Amino acid sequence: MSRGAVEDDNSDASAQGAERRAGALSRRVILDAATEMIDQQGVQQLTMRRLGTWCGVEAMALYRYVSGREDLLTGVVDNIIDTLYEDQLASRESEDGGWQDYLQRVAHGVRRIALDHPQLFPAIATRPPEAPWVRPPLRSLKWMETFLATLRGFGFEREAAVAVYRSFTTFLLGQLLLEVAALGAPLSPAQDAIDGGAPAPLDLRKYPNLLELAPMLAEDHSLAEFEESLEDLLDRIESNFPAP
Repeated sequence: MSRGAVEDDNSDASAQGAERRAGALSRRVILDAATEMIDQQGVQQLTMRRLGTWCGVEAMALYRYVSGREDLLTGVVDNIIDTLYEDQLASRESEDGGWQDYLQRVAHGVRRIALDHPQLFPAIATRPPEAPWVRPPLRSLKWMETFLATLRGFGFEREAAVAVYRSFTTFLLGQLLLEVAALGAPLSPAQDAIDGGAPAPLDLRKYPNLLELAPMLAEDHSLAEFEESLEDLLDRIESNFPAP
């Protein structure tokens, strides 16, 4: 995104900033504003100064609630994952499904986050979790505890529950990072610096199979691929760790 485009976007945010200025700032208000800004401009554009403009206040006013950009990013990620946790916990308590239903709901909840916030999902995948053995995107101690407790409640032994946790989180990260990358989300600092111009036309004449299959390869089957991969994962879990 060009500097001029960012400045225009910040100007467009003046009405939103006026609304926030009229109300009381809080950590939650600031995190919500940062989420909006990242969704629209990308995580690379997030600075305390720009967020202050977005909120209609001086950047120094934000430091009462966040200690800096790193705290801000961690807070945004935690806020999104906590919202998913509360939604899934309420759903779990109100429904009487099996372990397959539970994993389906969690997987689709995480995928909804990835597609609603593609610019943020790489941060969800890479921010340091609460402990080195906690894996993103289910990256908090309470998520891990609830996940393992749920599986054990369905009859999985300790080793099986841990193996499922590892397989499930690996599946989610691999599949969903591919999806958000296809939506244009940068996955590395090197990619952040690439000018976002139109790619040069490809000359596929030396690659007859690619030339023939390019239209098919370009088709978007993300949802079907997600469903198929998830079903394969659940089948493998059921075969390797049958619950009583």
